Amino acid sequence: MVLRTAKHHNMKQKVLWIVAGILLLAIGSLAYFFLYGTKSYSPEATVVYEQGGTRVSVFYNRPYKKGRQIFGSLVPFGKVWRTGANEPTQLETNVPLKFQDQALPAGRYSVWTIPGEQSWTVILNSEIPRWGINFTGEATRNPQTDVVKVEVPVMHHEKEVVEQFTILLEKSGEEMQLTFLWDQTLVAVPFTAQ
Repeated sequence: MVLRTAKHHNMKQKVLWIVAGILLLAIGSLAYFFLYGTKSYSPEATVVYEQGGTRVSVFYNRPYKKGRQIFGSLVPFGKVWRTGANEPTQLETNVPLKFQDQALPAGRYSVWTIPGEQSWTVILNSEIPRWGINFTGEATRNPQTDVVKVEVPVMHHEKEVVEQFTILLEKSGEEMQLTFLWDQTLVAVPFTAQ
């Protein structure tokens, strides 16, 4: 009877170890997919504006349209978007910037947007979470750490379709522009170096 109980206990331990191993393998595979597998569908990119002593860069991931309806569907109107795919988009500046009447100190920020049909709210936040959404698909932005929040108009171009989400940093007269392009939508956010 004692021998049988010990044998039963050893068998139970082996089963637990096997189950634990399978769970670890599944979790590892899922983490690998989220961190690396999605990069093939939405590759990383960095765009840099550099002139004089000013250097502004944006790191982001570039999803494709692939025949989908983007704004108002894949990216809902009126909800916070991580502004790309995978990790949140990040803007880094070595000098203070000014967006409309709001100051942005030198540093690194996450970039969030709230798309609308006629205008977008563009948000720069001092926290940079590891991933742009949680398991329910909601953006992981913390509104308490917003630094800049501006509203800008949307431009629609009927003839041209931008297949892959694109961010540009350009000089436009005395101002610079942070521009978002995807599908038939263009949003330009003017800013200046202080």
